[in-house]
Amino acid sequence: MSKILVVDDERSIRNTLKEILEYEHYTVQLAENGIEALKLIDSEKFDIILCDIKMPQMDGIEVLEKIFEKSIDTPVVMISGHGNIDTAVEAIKKGAFDFIEKPLDLNRLLITIRNAMDKSTLITETKVLKRKVSKTFEMIGESKSITKIKEIIEKVAPTEARVLITGDNGTGKELVARWLHEKSNRADGQFVEVNCAAIPSELIESELFGHEKGSFTSAIKQRIGKFEQATGGTLFLDEIGDMSLSAQAKVLRALQENKITRVGSDKDVSVNVRVIAATNKNLKKEIEENRFREDLYHRLSVILIHVPSLNERTEDIPILTEYFVNQICCDYGMSVKTVDIEAIEELQKHNWTGNIRELRNIIERLIILSGNVITVSDVKSFA
Repeated sequence: MSKILVVDDERSIRNTLKEILEYEHYTVQLAENGIEALKLIDSEKFDIILCDIKMPQMDGIEVLEKIFEKSIDTPVVMISGHGNIDTAVEAIKKGAFDFIEKPLDLNRLLITIRNAMDKSTLITETKVLKRKVSKTFEMIGESKSITKIKEIIEKVAPTEARVLITGDNGTGKELVARWLHEKSNRADGQFVEVNCAAIPSELIESELFGHEKGSFTSAIKQRIGKFEQATGGTLFLDEIGDMSLSAQAKVLRALQENKITRVGSDKDVSVNVRVIAATNKNLKKEIEENRFREDLYHRLSVILIHVPSLNERTEDIPILTEYFVNQICCDYGMSVKTVDIEAIEELQKHNWTGNIRELRNIIERLIILSGNVITVSDVKSFA
């Protein structure tokens, strides 16, 4: 049940609002002045705050300012019998959700509360989603190699330096790229990913740079490419070793001049992106065999980050196992299962050709097929 705090120095108004709102199935708490209200706000979580403006000791505007100083994002609705346009504007500027004059119009009050409740719900949902996203992209591990990568990210992320991430499939190259974005000054911008290996060579230029209507047979309308979509943010070119030479030439120009040209157009479009690339190939070998441009390699590899295979960091398997068990059990809505120490040791002996991705799949399989305790025999049977 939603909880509302009513702050007003007039007892009759406090009691009347309490009676009305409880009839509407809200839980209501009362405070007769701003100081009492702030104490309650420090100790309890409210979905909405209704606050009078004219009060002794501390007026409503001061209460509003204190609430925002505490970084509390509960919607605050200001109410006053001495209202005028200037007061309303001041309250809204300082962060109030709305301003209502006394005598209170009951219908307007209830509508405002419902609207504020919607905002409060959205704020809560956004926080939950952000927590889920941050957990999804959490980098788990305490081995020397992972600790070193985390240190590099902390140093490199706030800069505009381009980064080339290398490593086998399933090691977590995308995770490193997302961390670089989230800790950068571009974190509020978009993180746009392009899997260069998954797009046919004849379409990669259209995907990256966009195209104009009619530029080729299936171009029935204008398309904005990934470079333009990522302006102000980060463009992640995954598996860049699979990009065609013609597309590489255009990417090189975009990096040199911060301009792209859509397919079928002769006009330049300015872009402002940070490019992070990743590959599971040995690009120096690809250069020797004329499959990758050396000048593009040097443009991309200002900072090199190599992500080790799971076989190179088996000391992280216990903490990774615990993380995946908690995550998967939570997703399935089941009690968290226990993993025997012998089972962990057996997992550490495994040859992880699929790296972290393979480990997660096996943990999920074990959770589904095993009992409350995952044993070494379970690992031998299902891994």
